[in-house]
Amino acid sequence: MAIRGGDDAESVRERPASGGADPSTHQLRLFLTLAEELHFGRAAARLFITQPAFSQQIRSLERRLGLQLIDRTSRAVELTPAGRALLPRARAVTEAMAELRREAEARSRAVAERIVIGTLSAEPAMPHTHAILDELNKRQPGLTVEIRSLNFVNQYDALASGEVDAAFLRPPAPPGIQVLQLAEEPRVVCLPAEDPLAGEAEVRLDQLSGRPMVTMPPESPKEWRDYWAINPRPDGSPLHFGPLAVDVEGVLHAVSRRQAIGILPASARTFYPRPGIVYRDLTDAPSCTMALAWFAKNRDRADIALLRNIAHSVVHNTALQEETTALQEETPD
Repeated sequence: MAIRGGDDAESVRERPASGGADPSTHQLRLFLTLAEELHFGRAAARLFITQPAFSQQIRSLERRLGLQLIDRTSRAVELTPAGRALLPRARAVTEAMAELRREAEARSRAVAERIVIGTLSAEPAMPHTHAILDELNKRQPGLTVEIRSLNFVNQYDALASGEVDAAFLRPPAPPGIQVLQLAEEPRVVCLPAEDPLAGEAEVRLDQLSGRPMVTMPPESPKEWRDYWAINPRPDGSPLHFGPLAVDVEGVLHAVSRRQAIGILPASARTFYPRPGIVYRDLTDAPSCTMALAWFAKNRDRADIALLRNIAHSVVHNTALQEETTALQEETPD
């Protein structure tokens, strides 16, 4: 005769043996549902799982506890004395876990109200950086924005590791990092004030032949190192490298000590004036770009998507303003 609860009589009469493993909250929730329904089929349907799978989980729970919780007879499913005794405890555990999940989710949302943005060198002072952060504050006034300084070594690793959520950096970026170009500017050579080329208004790359370049850290991407050293040179002249620098201050120190020269963005003139060094235009050096960067796998994360959208709008508005200014300058009085 089939048992109403769906288990065969011989297996359910066996006394469970303790398996030593703790019961899962999932199993406890199944037990609570069965205690309410007192029917395997209805309890399984209520939780949208099959009856055999439901029965298997209840048997596993009994084995883990070393107790028979359910008295399965040919007429009904009932709780054993042990089942009735453990019912309040099972309910307390599942309620505590539910509260834990709610608290964790609340904390997660609180964490999501904070974004860490990395910056390299003078990027925090750039107009586009201010415009993007101002707009971010307008759209998300409750968002805490932490600015974290990066250097030549950790600028891209910090994105991949999650140390920062996004960053204002100088491409080229290695694989796995996506960028949105924000602005472009020329590059300059940074020379000791006593260098013979310091008296020139403009310098060509071939005039730098033989002068040692500041060495970029080997931990940084090779493509990035070569780009900033302009290696290889257009005329094929070999490069000589001097002391290592992990940030702009290190570059400036090596130059001021007359140990090497460095190639930097033109904005270094404004943000890094130093005694003993001069900046000269490089007439034949490719320009450099400023960009917002993020780890490719985080592209569609809500905070990154918002930051990207804001950066897009800032770049678009800046381009429109520049175009309008150019048209006004071309319009005859």
